[in-house]
Amino acid sequence: MQSFVIKTITSINTLNELLFKPIDNIIENLNLPYWLSDAIIDSIHMLPFLFFIFIIIELIEQFYGNKINKIAEYSDKAGPLIGTIAASVPQCGFSVIASALYTKRFITKGTLLAVYLATSDEAIPVILSNPEKIKLIIPLLITKLIIALCAGYSIDFFLRNKINTMFKSETIEKLDNEEGCCKHNITQKETNELFIHPIKHTLNVFIFVLLITIGLNYLIHVTGGEENIGKYFLQDTYLQPILTGIIGLIPNCAISIAITLMYLKGAISFGAVIAGLSSSAGLGILVLLKKNESVADSIKIILLLLLISILSGTIIQIFDISPII
Repeated sequence: MQSFVIKTITSINTLNELLFKPIDNIIENLNLPYWLSDAIIDSIHMLPFLFFIFIIIELIEQFYGNKINKIAEYSDKAGPLIGTIAASVPQCGFSVIASALYTKRFITKGTLLAVYLATSDEAIPVILSNPEKIKLIIPLLITKLIIALCAGYSIDFFLRNKINTMFKSETIEKLDNEEGCCKHNITQKETNELFIHPIKHTLNVFIFVLLITIGLNYLIHVTGGEENIGKYFLQDTYLQPILTGIIGLIPNCAISIAITLMYLKGAISFGAVIAGLSSSAGLGILVLLKKNESVADSIKIILLLLLISILSGTIIQIFDISPII
């Protein structure tokens, strides 16, 4: 199955290269610095992939979003498992929903952290847009799934959270009109968003990818190659997962894009990308800080998220675990 998917995306990429050849020639004839033209060309080539991926994500949200939310809500002891699996599927806003459910105490702290740790935000779409790196997805998802499950169940075992079992049938309906990354409504989906939101999301991510790629390409240019850029991001040191783990806490999808692109460019290690993407819970953290009545509890959750992310990334770094891509 994996081989079929890789071959399909490779074929699409070949067609994509042919279609964009005239645009590539125009950009190359502008006599721009190589690092700039290369960044523009690479980013433009990602557009069809991004749009297709976000269409799929929108379909999942439109037809299965509420079902996933309901399963997470009623899961009780299976909460961390259900939350981890649901969060591993690329979709916009599940960490937001999980945060809203937690503030009403309909899911446990372990389930919430499992969702945060399993969420990869924009990492999967960005990797899928680079067909030659697609083999990274499986080890990335499996690693984050293991971390999320272990952390989620451990936290619930030691903290023994109690959840609110009253009025569960009305939970999703009573959630506020939560907004996703593109200011679209997560809890009340509209059919006309099926194409509008993927277009907005594609353009937003494209802009982030373009700007970040330009910055990384320039750094590679001035440092003399991809083999040298790593030292500016503390490569080959145990401090790198700490750095990316802290950066990952910034609630913006540009952060997960930057962390993913830095790994694809060879600037950070696999342990560092795991640390950064594990702590990158997106807008979920903002919802938690805004709606959780206990500030101390919110801070505790964020510190636990950071600690688990850094510890996991550091262990991977120490044992030099890295997939072959």
